[in-house]
Amino acid sequence: MFEPLVATIITAGARSVTGARSLWLGCTPEPVQRIYFANHSSHGDFVLLWASLPPALRKLTRPVAGADYWQSSPLRRYIINRVFNGVLVDRQRKTPDANPLQPMLEALENGDSLIIFPEGTRNLEDGLLPFKSGLYHLAKSYPQAELVPVWIANLNRVMPKGRVLPLPLLCTTSFGTPLQLGNDELKEQFLLRSREALLALAPEQQ
Repeated sequence: MFEPLVATIITAGARSVTGARSLWLGCTPEPVQRIYFANHSSHGDFVLLWASLPPALRKLTRPVAGADYWQSSPLRRYIINRVFNGVLVDRQRKTPDANPLQPMLEALENGDSLIIFPEGTRNLEDGLLPFKSGLYHLAKSYPQAELVPVWIANLNRVMPKGRVLPLPLLCTTSFGTPLQLGNDELKEQFLLRSREALLALAPEQQ
């Protein structure tokens, strides 16, 4: 009942604190199914990216997040499950035949768009870590979804580790040109191309 209000408050707060602006450089905000893949330097990344979407697209878009972190307290569970309708994934396979991508595939089958972070973990340095294989397998399993790179600039500098109050820095989310997996493209080639497409959106080449 209160979840839409909570989402509005969180979204307004994120945009106010970060002075966030959205740059649609390679595509426009359209109600088509997409997998937004972004760099990952803060637990607030998906909030800022989600807040950068028009309200109509937010309703269609679900962040993918690690179950271990977001299920660790009642407040986090409420935020990720009730407010953002997140897709929770286990970082470790519980059984040998478990597919960690299954929750994402089910969300795509349901018509949802996703926000994912292909580095697989937060990166506190500049640049990008090597991509995990999940983006490739999603692209192969669900080719009809557009793959949109999104560079999130400065969020890790707004609230660096150990700081109580945010720094007055402008954050930007830059949306690039959608990618597609080539018919004969190998996993390593696709992941490298996707990583380069994301790096190309950075304010300075990392």
